[in-house]
Amino acid sequence: MIALSLAEIASVVGGQTHDIPDPSVQVHGPVVIDSRQVADGSLFAAFVGERVDGHDYADQAVRAGAVAVLAQRPVGVPAIVVEDVQTALGALARHVVRLLGATLVGLTGSAGKTSTKDLIAQVLRRKAPTVFTPGSLNNEIGLPLTALTATAETRFLVLEMGARGIGHISYLTDLTPPKIGLVLNVGTAHIGEFGGREQIAQAKGELVEALPPASEGGTAILNADDPLVRAMASRTKAKVLLFGESGEADVRAENVRLMDSGQPAFMLHTPSGASEVTMRLYGEHHVSNALAAAAVAHELGMSATEIATALSEAGSLSRWRMEVTERPDGVTIVNDAYNANPESMRAALRALAAMGKGRRTWAVLGKMAELGDEALAEHDAVGRLAVRLNVGKLVAVGGREASWLQLGAYNEGSWGEESVHVSDAQAAVDLLRSELRPGDVVLVKASRSVGLESVAQALIDAEGEVAAR
Repeated sequence: MIALSLAEIASVVGGQTHDIPDPSVQVHGPVVIDSRQVADGSLFAAFVGERVDGHDYADQAVRAGAVAVLAQRPVGVPAIVVEDVQTALGALARHVVRLLGATLVGLTGSAGKTSTKDLIAQVLRRKAPTVFTPGSLNNEIGLPLTALTATAETRFLVLEMGARGIGHISYLTDLTPPKIGLVLNVGTAHIGEFGGREQIAQAKGELVEALPPASEGGTAILNADDPLVRAMASRTKAKVLLFGESGEADVRAENVRLMDSGQPAFMLHTPSGASEVTMRLYGEHHVSNALAAAAVAHELGMSATEIATALSEAGSLSRWRMEVTERPDGVTIVNDAYNANPESMRAALRALAAMGKGRRTWAVLGKMAELGDEALAEHDAVGRLAVRLNVGKLVAVGGREASWLQLGAYNEGSWGEESVHVSDAQAAVDLLRSELRPGDVVLVKASRSVGLESVAQALIDAEGEVAAR
């Protein structure tokens, strides 16, 4: 973080200092909400959670090196006391961002946010120091914490912005006003909470509404292949740059193909030139993510060749997103269990089909959460797609939604033992351990709440069992 004195921080957040002998002492370390992450010079923000009250760890945080605690009551150690810690954290982030000389890039979408953010960061940091959202910390707490890690040397700040309702992205853009805003897609993730795609589009479009006008350098980067996203051009005064496979896109892909490994390749076209890209990531859905990243990089002055090289060398920075492990016995585990929605499910199944040419494939799938009235139809459709893609075996894990996956596969023409419904993760592990053969490819995917990453990890830990039988 940019070094600030405790007196400055108290003024910015409207707080009162307590038990602080010298208000000129500076916070120069990270702002953290977990006392175990405290480093020398930190500010510890004490949140009150459902099970844990951060105020109870104030003394431990200071003993570990925190300069002070951001708290809602005096805690017996140096503290800045505020009415609401979350509001104060946001105010501090807003202040620090204003002091930065960095270009802020905000991105949102129903699917692919984290993978795209990771790609953007890997491309931009070749040009200049870049700070970006770790993992999926894209909410009203994670976003300011990320912004507060920026330093005077930071030139690009890439912030993933999530939303679970109207007004959420407006709140985030008020804390960290972006110069470049990227909208990836409008899909069905959280559709049960939003109430429909139009409402999702309304929420996502708050990002481009927050951008400065084109005369002040504002740029909205929109998906030309998604009509609801493309229509957001009318909601911004910023310059509009389109990406996609459409011939009308400013940054586009041609000759898109999926290698036998499941990794995509394409010819990247930008207004500054064209260059070939062969990605290390798995799944054709990463083409759109890569084009979005390329559009951001182009807008920030990178050439097509520089962008293509960076995209071709970029890897996965976040766990459990098409994370591929090759076991010594020839079994391939694809752990995509961080989250799931209908769009990402379809993309993962297509990647599995490409990776599994000439090999036996397994799709271990669980519930896609928060689909509301569309839940039955969407789970049924995913089960049917597994059959159409000739996935060798579908293992549907869990309760009602998993049964819909299995029923969709059955109704599409999968019978006998080609699809099976098991009760929980351990049952899936037991089944796979007994039936896997060398050369098999296993995809594991579900919404985060299902916790199917445990299945992938158990299979990875069981390496050698197949070869030994």
